[in-house]
Order: sequence, then C-alpha cells, then structure tokens
Amino acid sequence: MQHILIVEDEAVIRRALRRLLERNGYAVAEADSVEQARAEHPLHDFHLILSDVRLPGQPGTALIELAGQVPVLLMTSYASVRSAVEAMKAGAVDYIPKPFDHDELLLLVGRILDRHKQARTQAAMQTVLDNHYPVDGMIGSCPAMQDAFTRLAKVAPTDATVLILGESGTGKELAARAIHARSRRADGPFVTVNCAAIAEQLIESELFGHEPGAFAGADQSRQGLVESAEGGTLFLDEVGELPLNAQARLLRVLQDGEVRRLGAERSRRVDVRVVAATHQALKRDVASGAFRDDLYFRLRVVELSLPPLRERGDDIGRLAGYLLDKVCRQLNKPAMTLDTRALKRIRQHPWPGNVRELENSLERAAILCEGGSIGADQLGLESLVRRTADTAAELSLEDYFRQFVMEHQDSLTETELARRLGISRKALWERRQRFGLPRAKKGKR
Repeated sequence: MQHILIVEDEAVIRRALRRLLERNGYAVAEADSVEQARAEHPLHDFHLILSDVRLPGQPGTALIELAGQVPVLLMTSYASVRSAVEAMKAGAVDYIPKPFDHDELLLLVGRILDRHKQARTQAAMQTVLDNHYPVDGMIGSCPAMQDAFTRLAKVAPTDATVLILGESGTGKELAARAIHARSRRADGPFVTVNCAAIAEQLIESELFGHEPGAFAGADQSRQGLVESAEGGTLFLDEVGELPLNAQARLLRVLQDGEVRRLGAERSRRVDVRVVAATHQALKRDVASGAFRDDLYFRLRVVELSLPPLRERGDDIGRLAGYLLDKVCRQLNKPAMTLDTRALKRIRQHPWPGNVRELENSLERAAILCEGGSIGADQLGLESLVRRTADTAAELSLEDYFRQFVMEHQDSLTETELARRLGISRKALWERRQRFGLPRAKKGKR
C-alpha cells in the first residue's frame, strides 16, 4: 500500500482529503504544519507528500528539501501562473489550485505515484547494473574486459566514432547499445544494420535511401537507414562487408554530416553518430584495397576490442550464472543452477560462437531440465573426446568450403555460391565469418 502524508492547517480540509484518499486505497497520515510533520513522521518513508503552500510557521515548500527523493505535491489557493511557477521552481513535482475537483486530485496523485515508482525501479536496476555489471549487462573481471569497460565509459558521453572489434558472438552489439544508452543521444533512435546480411546491390539504397527513378523499380522516394537514425546512433555491424561504393558514401556522412540519396541532386544534413563493428582484420583489407584507408581511420577514432570467451578465464563461470538467471526469467521458470560436471564442461568447451553460443546452450538446458540443477549432458556440448574424433572430418569440410569459395566467388553471386554449396545465403555468410573469408568487394575507390 502506498503511503501519503497530508500537511494542511485547516482541519476540515485535512480530514476530507484523508477520507478521499483512504477510500481510494491509500494509507494516510496527517500534520497541521511543517514542524509537526518533521517531529511526528519519518518523511522519507512516504511515497507522496500533499501539502498546502501557506502554513503556520514554515511554508509547505520547505518540505521539498526535507523530504529528499519523496515527491511533494503543493496545494495553493492562488490559482495563478506566478504561484505555479514559484512552486515548480522550489522543486515541487506539481501543484493543484484550490478549490479542486476530487477526481482531478486523484488522477494527479495516481500519475505522480506511478511515475515515481517507475523512477525508483529504474534507479534500483541501474544501481545493480553499475555495481555488478559495469556496462549494461556486460560483465567480466578479466583484464581485457576491464579495459573495454574503461574505454566504453570514456567514449560513450562523446560523439566520437567507435570501431568495435571481436569475434562473432562476443557482444559487439551489446557494447554498441551501451555506448548509445550512456550518450546524450540515449533518447534518440538506435538503428542496427548488418552490412553482410543485405544483398550488395541493395546496400546503398537501404543505407542512404533513393529518389524516384534512381533505378528500376524505384517509383517513390525512400528514406535510408542513415536518415532514420537522425538524432541517435547508427550501428554498422560487419562494416568490413560494405562494398567500396557504399564506403565512399559513408565517408561523406562521417566527414561532412551529409547524406545523398541515390538519384538525388542535393545532399541532406544528418545528425547521426556512427558505431561500427567487425570480426575481420580491417588493416589487412586496407592493405589489399578492399577497404578504404580514409574510412578506416575515420571509423577507428576510438577502438574497442572484445576478447573471445575462451580467453576470459574465470569470467566464463560467472557469465554462465548470469545468463542462466536471465534465461530462466525469460522462460518463466524457477531459478536453476549448474552442477559440478556442467560447470567443468562449460570451462572446457572452446566456445567458437562465444557468448551467443553459451546463452543458446543454457537456454536449451533450461528447457530440457526437469529439476533445479542442470547437468552436463543437457548443455548439448560435445565432449573433448568426440571433438577430437571429429576434427579430421571437420577440417576436410572446411578445406573444401574454402577452396570452392575462393575459386568461384569472382564468377558467382553470393546467392549462386550458396545454392551450389547446398546452404542458405545466411549460412554462407556465417561460414565466411568463421573461416576468415571476407566477401569480395566490387566497385572502384
């Protein structure tokens, strides 16, 4: 039950307010002055203080400082702009002029209490995150993660471009979201683009938009994803997969703060922060001419490296516990634990899919587990013995994939390559990532 303190020197009004609020489910205490309120009631224990401005002794506005984080709603007999402004300047959460309608008062009280409850909940959650998970759900005490946290905290409040490096599944998007959440752009949009998942012939239109007649089928004007991120952050995942023509347009955005739609005669101003990520060694692509050196240096104003899970030591066990709690909440299941063998298996596994693979494994285990303790077999991870036995076959398939892609990627499209290999286009992209085979770039610098 929510507790409200009424501070009003006129007994008739005070009692009427008390009856009204109690009939609507609130617990109510009362006082006739600021002095009595301080002497008889712990002000910080209330959810709301409803006080008249004009009181004997100290005015009702004195309660604002005394109450700390408790919201104070002021009542005033002077329904004027001046009294409202003075009340709000003093720090009141709101004011209501006398005489007031009962329904109006109840509506205002309910709105203030709901808003304050949400603020307290968010503050409590942020305290937990700050204390235990330094960067919005990213946890880790290994030196590499601590260095990432430090850099993230320093760069987030700025508008600097950030390049996040790390293998697939290490949490690059999570880091980008943390940068956005801790920036002045937090209330703006966060737009995510997987540059490798969009067909090369469509990427420029998707990113930068187009005007009617820009190409076959372009019958109307369309805003690109860069423009849709206005006032916020554009996250370019796998930026190394951008074709050279799209790289040139992106450089224009970073250098001049302008974007030109395909087929447009004029550029448009945009206010967008760019955070990019890649699993590739962009320096190698710059040296080979597959990635523009000027764009590379524009992107890596600040570079943030996320380590693979297999190199994070004791973080793995702690992270597994955190992710398991998260999975159980999402599945609406009671809290679970990992038994000794399961923890050992988790620490031994090489985790090629990194944190994403770990979370998927724990979700599978939580679904299959019928008790409160998860065993090693429920994780769905191969044993060391089986992995060793399968290594030769896996290497053979990997060699075949590498050879086929390298021989045919210049003559076949990605769709044709995937069809010939008997896999989906998405699976082709994922294997390119895993085996370090960047897609061949087309276009000129």
